[in-house]
Amino acid sequence: MELIRDVSRGDWLLARAGEFGTVGSVAGVGFGAYVRILHPVDAHREDRSRLDEHDEHPVLESSVWRWAEVAARTGATMHPLVQWTSLTGRTDEEDISFDDGWRIELPEEGWFEPRLLAALTEHLAAATSTPDDLVGAIWDGWGDVQGNYTVAVGWQGPDAPTAAERSEMLAHAARLQAEHDRKQQELRASLAGPRFAWPDREAFLLSMTLPQLADPSWMDDARIIGTYLDVGHTPQMLWPEDRAWVLASEIDWDSTVVAGPRSLIDAVLADDRFEAYEVGPDDFLE
Repeated sequence: MELIRDVSRGDWLLARAGEFGTVGSVAGVGFGAYVRILHPVDAHREDRSRLDEHDEHPVLESSVWRWAEVAARTGATMHPLVQWTSLTGRTDEEDISFDDGWRIELPEEGWFEPRLLAALTEHLAAATSTPDDLVGAIWDGWGDVQGNYTVAVGWQGPDAPTAAERSEMLAHAARLQAEHDRKQQELRASLAGPRFAWPDREAFLLSMTLPQLADPSWMDDARIIGTYLDVGHTPQMLWPEDRAWVLASEIDWDSTVVAGPRSLIDAVLADDRFEAYEVGPDDFLE
């Protein structure tokens, strides 16, 4: 994956940005149809009769739940614009525990699970003439791409360090800090330049292909700037050069939107690998 310096490749989409908080504000307006894919949640069944060495309940089994499974327990109604807070009755960011031992985590925001993305590529490929020429937008506000991470060094041992050990530790910390600062400076310099100016979500652009994304492990070896920066995020926006569709995972949303032709949206809705609902460009999901 290469950094795309020519951010004008996104100008066509900038002209189609919708009202903030709407589906069109994350995927653009003017497409034939839109679908919202809910991000699944991790669920764990615990043995609440005992605690482990970390004072936590041991996990007996883990699973991945759809929102509909949560709704069945909370009595909420599923619908295209359902929100996690209304589904669960919770406004905090804590896990939710049920009386039968199951505990569920919150759905991921701004992250489209690579296995789901891989499954979706089958439909995306059928709806574009340029599957090997994609533009991926990664929000530039993530800490690991801003070059402002810090490094910390601590002492581990049953006793306080001796003067010699402390001196050695401080020298080691200084070497680590110098190398870390060098890499962070290199990162900032390498990513410097114009940004894709999506409203409130400036991003840098990367070249991608659908065959790459069809492998759920694509991030294991994906790098920007040679071998230094891992691509640790799924795209906030993704579109093919022929502009047939847009995929959008807004950083504060727990669902992913696909905008495109009617045939693409119908295919996604019919695929039971996704918990998906049709939405419109003016629907609010904020």
